[in-house]
Amino acid sequence: MLKSLLPALLLAAALLPAVSPAAEPPPVQALPAMEVPRYAGQWFEIARFPNRFQKQCSGDVTARYTLQADGGIQVVNRCRLADGRYDQATALARQQDPAGRNTQLEVRFAPAWLSWLPWVWGDYWVLALDKDYRHALVGTPDRDYLWVLSRTPQLDEKAYADLLEKAKAQGYDTSRLQKTAQGTIR
Repeated sequence: MLKSLLPALLLAAALLPAVSPAAEPPPVQALPAMEVPRYAGQWFEIARFPNRFQKQCSGDVTARYTLQADGGIQVVNRCRLADGRYDQATALARQQDPAGRNTQLEVRFAPAWLSWLPWVWGDYWVLALDKDYRHALVGTPDRDYLWVLSRTPQLDEKAYADLLEKAKAQGYDTSRLQKTAQGTIR
């Protein structure tokens, strides 16, 4: 019986389309370099991947980056809550590798006394930045987090679409992006 089924099984296997695993996208690439003093200042969040640490934010999300004397960057994230109050978190950012790209940062919101623990530091990679430092794309190398930032509360559709294309080219699923309501912070 098995001998009579063998030719049919071989024929069926030959006719099935080849199934190959989905190709892995290449590793995420941060920009080669940026002028950190020009990157400093206030940014408005235009869109983000949903995440646990921003789930309480209903809009008006900003990030302010301030250079520190020791070379670090103070980060102050602020957002409006559903009840109209504001929530704020302060962090420290530093270059991941002092000899590496200054666009590959890591951020710590945990207290300073915990800074020796590697898992309190989160990746923050600048993936795209326009020449005038007006809008940026920031993500993580594992593609779990992505933010679209602008110096103004609104970003024109062409600039937004360009940043989405850059994110897609890096392997990010841009369908996960949620736009951020902006309007009351100036």
